[in-house]
Amino acid sequence: MKKKVAVLGAGFAGLSAATCLAREGFEVTLFEKNDLPGGRARQFSEAGFTFDMGPSWYWMPDVFDRYFARFGKKPSQYYTLKRLDPSYRIWYGVNDFMDIPASMEKLEGLFDSLESGSSKQLRRFLAEGKFKYEVGINSLVYKPGLSLLEFADREVLTGALRLHLFQSITRYLHKFFHHPRLIKLLEFPVLFLGATAEKTPALYSLMNYADMSLGTWYPQGGMYSIVKGMEKLAREQGVIFRYSSTVERIPVKDRRATGVVVNGQEELFDYVVAGADYHHVEQNLLPKESRRYSESYWNSRVMAPSSLLFYVGLNTRVEGVLHHTLFFDEDFTKHAHEIYEEPKWPTAPQFYVSCASKTDPGAAPLGGENLVLLIPVAPGLEDNDETRERYYTLIMERLERFTGQPLRQHVTYKRSYAHNNFIADYNAFKGNAYGLANTLLQTAHLKPSIINKKVTNLFYTGQLTVPGPGVPPSLISGQVVADQIMARERI
Repeated sequence: MKKKVAVLGAGFAGLSAATCLAREGFEVTLFEKNDLPGGRARQFSEAGFTFDMGPSWYWMPDVFDRYFARFGKKPSQYYTLKRLDPSYRIWYGVNDFMDIPASMEKLEGLFDSLESGSSKQLRRFLAEGKFKYEVGINSLVYKPGLSLLEFADREVLTGALRLHLFQSITRYLHKFFHHPRLIKLLEFPVLFLGATAEKTPALYSLMNYADMSLGTWYPQGGMYSIVKGMEKLAREQGVIFRYSSTVERIPVKDRRATGVVVNGQEELFDYVVAGADYHHVEQNLLPKESRRYSESYWNSRVMAPSSLLFYVGLNTRVEGVLHHTLFFDEDFTKHAHEIYEEPKWPTAPQFYVSCASKTDPGAAPLGGENLVLLIPVAPGLEDNDETRERYYTLIMERLERFTGQPLRQHVTYKRSYAHNNFIADYNAFKGNAYGLANTLLQTAHLKPSIINKKVTNLFYTGQLTVPGPGVPPSLISGQVVADQIMARERI
């Protein structure tokens, strides 16, 4: 008889875990509280505009290739990719911007134009980043984070010094470059990891290799095309989907989860995989005696930022922005301090704009644009409409100043999204958007564990456990948990 598995949450991690387990012969039911898959990567359409609600950067294409290859498939069978060139634009001030080219030759030229001879340093820097990427992706991130002994890997041990685990990325970067714009450019990808560059291990310069060598891509139809492809693959493998189904409890008897309670009815399963918010599952769905971590433990975790987002539809084209545009005209040191050290709404935030209609005309009506405006903010802040509107006005004024266009009079659609929405839609701890910060003390086995020692058949996957926040890590996280369950069944 097939073993039955309940998977909670149809985000990248939940979809990944469910599909891998179904492939191996488990009977898998995936429960999702919302009415469609994707989690933070959902999509919506209004007034002729289509918006990806969360992730907008497609990096590390090899991780997606490896995932689909598990099933004898390729991503191209489910969605079409286009490499962006330039990869993105950075604004430093009015009439002062820099485009980041996809071509390595042009990128080296850009570096030399800012700092003579720095192209040679860039080649050395990216070679070290490639080594870290290959060790990190092949030898580290697919490990379950259950023991320090997982680092007793020949490749990891022999290359330990080259991984720069105990050096900050800021200190590491200054060994190669001096121009402040180059430092700022190379620190930028660390923002995806949820911590300041001063507190992020230099191991994560692998992100610069992912950015500059592997490229920035766009799946036609939006990031949600990946979700739709993964859902299709999951159904092909036999996964049963239950949308608009909120799991209310995980009953436990004799240190085993007996199943899940949905709509007041208990359904029996041999394993439960929690791809929903880890804190929510532990503190709200499990009996108190079955929780591995206390509330004080969770409150002591260093969280990655939340986000204040605006989905804006315009009936005009916007000059001066690319598909991805970063606004670095304000002091990020102060902004970061107001996220991590003294959490409060930022005084003068940096922000990011995604404009998918620059690449995908179907994302907006003819002659229009779809903008997603994002401000990184501290988790756990009081979130209200008055605050949101104040920041909308602030960044729209700045966007108008940079583009030289009166954009607000062309807004035909507007929606905001922040802490309260993350909590309502995803039960997100403190309204976080990205999960745990990837600090040294929250890496690998120091993250919340994928297993619950008090409940032997309950596993966790997603951004609050290994390997960490982001789309590729979440995709990997589901595979890691599935592999652990399969290994247990083989014993």
